[in-house]
Amino acid sequence: MIVIKTEHLTKRFGNFTAVDAISFEVEKGEIFGFLGANGAGKTTAMKMLIGISKPTSGKGWVAGYDIRTETEQIKKSIGYMSQKFSLYDDLKVWENIRLYAGIYGMKEKEIAEKTEIVLQKLGFENERNTLVKSLPLGWKQRLAFSVAIFHEPQIVFLDEPTGGVDPAMRRTFWEMIYEASARGITIFVTTHYMDEAEYCNRVSIMVDGRIDALDSPKNLKQQFQVNSMDEVFRKLAREAKRGE
Repeated sequence: MIVIKTEHLTKRFGNFTAVDAISFEVEKGEIFGFLGANGAGKTTAMKMLIGISKPTSGKGWVAGYDIRTETEQIKKSIGYMSQKFSLYDDLKVWENIRLYAGIYGMKEKEIAEKTEIVLQKLGFENERNTLVKSLPLGWKQRLAFSVAIFHEPQIVFLDEPTGGVDPAMRRTFWEMIYEASARGITIFVTTHYMDEAEYCNRVSIMVDGRIDALDSPKNLKQQFQVNSMDEVFRKLAREAKRGE
């Protein structure tokens, strides 16, 4: 089942083409890595997919909804987490969960019951009344991911979710991603860590607004005759004409 599809999706700002006619599909439950150097266009593309930026031309569908005309339905069907902003620091752990669950339209009883389950699963029972700003970064990111999928969205968009997190905590975070994927939640993730690209089912790599490679990590390494996704990325990034 296809849950994300684009056809020649394009975004221009004046004479500058940020996203240049990209076409791809993502399947239900897939972990899809969306990679590119700074300035490649991946953040602009993601903004179009989640319904906060209109494409200049081309088409796209997320969770079966048109990214041009059905943005409100898309927002209800997805979760979103970024490195820069996902939680409110001045709210307590449980208050963040309740706030976002309410935004997604969940009922009070369901929120209360599921909050206890999530806190127990994270080992946060004693942190429920802790202000988020007091949590270690790795704990914040685990909580933010749990909040992003609290309403069981079809797709969760993760924008560099593990930036600044130590390697051990990154591995723990990716265990949570695998678990969500196994439940049928599609993971659309951007990352600068090429070891994380190895964990994805498929990876696309953008260069100067185009998708210049798209396949499984194993096939991409074979195609470019290298031993790691880092080497694949470097080969493609060298062809870039523009920076951030």
